[in-house]
Amino acid sequence: MPASANAYRSPDADSVAVLHKLVLDSLDDDQAADMISIPLAGKSSIADHMVIASGRSTRQVASMAAKLAEKIKGTTGRSPRIEGLPTADWVLIDAGDIIVHLFRPEVRSFYNLERMWSFGDAPPAPAGNA
Repeated sequence: MPASANAYRSPDADSVAVLHKLVLDSLDDDQAADMISIPLAGKSSIADHMVIASGRSTRQVASMAAKLAEKIKGTTGRSPRIEGLPTADWVLIDAGDIIVHLFRPEVRSFYNLERMWSFGDAPPAPAGNA
């Protein structure tokens, strides 16, 4: 029987913060382009953060996704759910508290998730290690 969507959610804000930093640091290390983080806490029950980033090619997108999944598993002991890896135009990584979308630039601009998830707020600020 598959685990429920909330089975991977952590009630601990510190654990969520550690996972969020791990995701941002991993993507930064892999030279992800145009990385943003959209806070979802209090706005959606699916996750606390949505991270969106681009890779220059399907190879880079696939590599970033594979490395990130391994780091998440190594840190949390849980394997995140991954969709879209075979084609790597758009890879979704569901780490429970953090949802990550990795795109090739053309696919990202077509779907424009940033606009869809802005909740009428100002556009999301770039994510990174500022």
